[in-house]
Amino acid sequence: MLAALELARKAGEQGEIPVGAVVVVEDTIIAQAHNEKELRQDATAHAELLALQQAAGYTGRWRLSNAVLYTTLEPCAMCAGAMVNARLGRLVFAVRDLKAGAAGSVLDIVRTPGLNHQVQVSSGILAEESSRLLQAFFADLRRDG
Repeated sequence: MLAALELARKAGEQGEIPVGAVVVVEDTIIAQAHNEKELRQDATAHAELLALQQAAGYTGRWRLSNAVLYTTLEPCAMCAGAMVNARLGRLVFAVRDLKAGAAGSVLDIVRTPGLNHQVQVSSGILAEESSRLLQAFFADLRRDG
């Protein structure tokens, strides 16, 4: 999670919403990304999606059932859906997203019983640090806005 938090800081410095994500297999980071929506002008360029894409490229497989994705913010519906489709083994996120979270807050896509896969979920790891980073980013945005 520390690596994801550092990526989130980098995203914030680049004017992106400060979210970072890393994918780990057997204690090795195989993929890492931060939000790049503004850079790419692409609404789908979320840290989690970019990290999942990198992980699939690294492993040569779209199925990531032995992987853990660490992210600083609870995934949105799009990212949660991608995690289900990638058959992700486990998701660990820092802070809940009470407006758009899809891993238990607003929706729970990753653990929907009717879907063909459910992702194990843990949360709260480095939540305070991640929350402070997000709050500072949005406070600066409102001040400059």
